[in-house]
Amino acid sequence: MQIPIRRRGPRTGGARIRAVIAATAVTALCVSGGAAAPAAAATGDASAAAPHGAAAAGQPGDVVSAEPSEFQVFPGVPVPTHAWTIQYNSTDAKGKSNTVSGTVLIPKDNREGPRPLLTYAVGTVGIADQCAPSVNFPVGKTKEAPLIEGALLRGWAVAVTDYEGLGTPGTHTYTVGRAAGTAVLDAARAAQRLPEAQEKGVTQDSPVGIMGYSQGGQASGWAAELASSYAPELKVKGTASGGVPADLPKVAEYNDGDEDAGLVLMSAIGHDAAYPELGLDGYLNDEGRRITGIMKEGCLAEAQEAGANKSVEDVTTKDPNQEPDWQQRLAEDKLGTKAPGAPVYLYHGEADEIIPYDVGKQLRADWCAEGNTVEWTSFPLSPHAATAVLASIPAMNWLSDRFKDEPTQGDCGG
Repeated sequence: MQIPIRRRGPRTGGARIRAVIAATAVTALCVSGGAAAPAAAATGDASAAAPHGAAAAGQPGDVVSAEPSEFQVFPGVPVPTHAWTIQYNSTDAKGKSNTVSGTVLIPKDNREGPRPLLTYAVGTVGIADQCAPSVNFPVGKTKEAPLIEGALLRGWAVAVTDYEGLGTPGTHTYTVGRAAGTAVLDAARAAQRLPEAQEKGVTQDSPVGIMGYSQGGQASGWAAELASSYAPELKVKGTASGGVPADLPKVAEYNDGDEDAGLVLMSAIGHDAAYPELGLDGYLNDEGRRITGIMKEGCLAEAQEAGANKSVEDVTTKDPNQEPDWQQRLAEDKLGTKAPGAPVYLYHGEADEIIPYDVGKQLRADWCAEGNTVEWTSFPLSPHAATAVLASIPAMNWLSDRFKDEPTQGDCGG
């Protein structure tokens, strides 16, 4: 049951932001503990997009289409925001052009001059197209909308990718790091190239921040590592990543047979979509095929229910994780092998029941070893979803300082 939010009048600044986060906690909006209910229809026409693995003519980040949309923080609670559902060119995990959908949001604040741009990577919502943020923003059913509103209240523009195959044809390449990272960066490029956004202060001179948690933590981490080589023209000032599944085999082992085991099978579906030669179907038994069918047609709640407490042995005739081709692709998703370049705010809940706390600590150690500036924050006794809420204001405060070019030394030596 959702608690109604009563708005007595405009509230601004820190008090308004704190109210948003409080409402988020009270209504138990979480990143990986629930899914957006399927919306009736997308604002844009996903069927008009290029097929999976192909793109319209142009460069990565070019806008293919844009339609006016709406941003509701809860059902029936619109936010005064300029919103567009977009499709834009990007690059898949194999380096081929593709088309990805997303959303560009700009607060109606009459601000003049370049404004900061946050490219935001959402956590797990599901695999089917009806789960996409761009589908659910207009009806207030995107779980992280209150966190995103916190950025809008600061006067920032926000670009939110749907990721590859989530809102466009083809299966969502869930947890395939490189494809997610390019989608996050190209969403920022698309926002800067959208004429309507340019008129409202989103320009090539806009300082860019990257943020994400859980699946979005992996996507934002990959965007950070790729930014200097893939999108060097973006003025990336920093990245805030939390609950990062930086080492997928360790995350899979941690969740095997547990209540969140469905996420492991979802990841297998995503990798099979990115790399069809892996041949996932050849490893599945009848139960595995039944569950993957549910996952491909539903959102996170359906996927979690279908996959709960299932071990790899329960859904396969042979464990693909023991095969060299699967091991290679999963190893390619590991974060921490390259310095992001710009500073990073990295955070993790010490009681995270989905992404092992040690995986987060290792990512910190790896990025520090690469010579990157990292500010690490751990949240004692905090489980996975709660940390997304608790960390949102500190993370955005940290990004705000980066947008102002205030120095940060990090704490790699601590």
